[in-house]
Amino acid sequence: MEGVCVMKVKEAHKRILGHIHRTPVIRSCTLDKLSGRELYLKMESFQKTGSFKARGALNSVLSLKETEAKITGVVTHSSGNHGQAVAYACQVAHLPCTVVVPLETSVVKVNAIKGYGANIVFCKSNPTSRKETCAKIAAETGGSVIHPYDNYDVIAGQGTVALELLEEVPDLDAILVPISGGGLTSGVAVATKGIKPDCKVFCVEPLGKELQPCLEFNSRLWTDPPQFVKTIGDGICTQQLGQLTFPIVSLLCEKRVFTVNDGEMIGAMRLLWERCKVVVEASSSAALAAVLSQQMKELDSEIRKVGIILTGGNVDLDNLPWICCK
Repeated sequence: MEGVCVMKVKEAHKRILGHIHRTPVIRSCTLDKLSGRELYLKMESFQKTGSFKARGALNSVLSLKETEAKITGVVTHSSGNHGQAVAYACQVAHLPCTVVVPLETSVVKVNAIKGYGANIVFCKSNPTSRKETCAKIAAETGGSVIHPYDNYDVIAGQGTVALELLEEVPDLDAILVPISGGGLTSGVAVATKGIKPDCKVFCVEPLGKELQPCLEFNSRLWTDPPQFVKTIGDGICTQQLGQLTFPIVSLLCEKRVFTVNDGEMIGAMRLLWERCKVVVEASSSAALAAVLSQQMKELDSEIRKVGIILTGGNVDLDNLPWICCK
């Protein structure tokens, strides 16, 4: 795969290992019974900064510092978790950081970004405004832009999730991954196909993303300008995949895409809290919602061992969705 391969993922893991948690993989008899399969939950909600994003951010920031001797700082845009991750990575690398976030970003995520020492700039709530604001700040400050997903170092860093998961559960039949811009999914797909080619990688999307037709036709069928999907899962609200991530996902992931709605994500989020005593955000619960859905029941019964990536746990406890969304 041009730009990123399983060796790049392994190199990324060595680079970031001293700055991340090797997150546990947990089991639940209740979830196994409900799904009719063996589920292996990769707990990225326990990761540094509260999400898998720390992996890609660290790999990209540390790689930049290795290759660019005169780097003056970093600029990025984010709906929250990537911003926290880049702020943390820049703290590790002793670099200034500015994060552009949409106006409606949760207070929990904004405060966390500030807590890692980054400057915050707010923008309008659409992808174009995020990108333009980020580019403007980079031009003014000379900072290097780290895209949330369309960056091969970010993709390689995210792929380390699958590296660890397959080291612990080497005989997985499938991995389900919540998808937004595609950085995590493409990284997981590259690592998985490089280690266990017969393990299937499925994308899990929010209602309105319409990814499956794009994969079936191997074509970007979305209409421009890019937009956010209206979903409770703010971590997976980007409709379009990136220019770098789409070809990887289209080539390596299954054409079948699982689609989940807000109610299913909230239900899975609450189930994890009640049965596993685990706090995850709505977008993180999407893969569990998918594996418990009718869509999964229609899948080949030979797919027994399923990896579920719980992507993040940055939850606003004052606004739990099964309370505030009643």
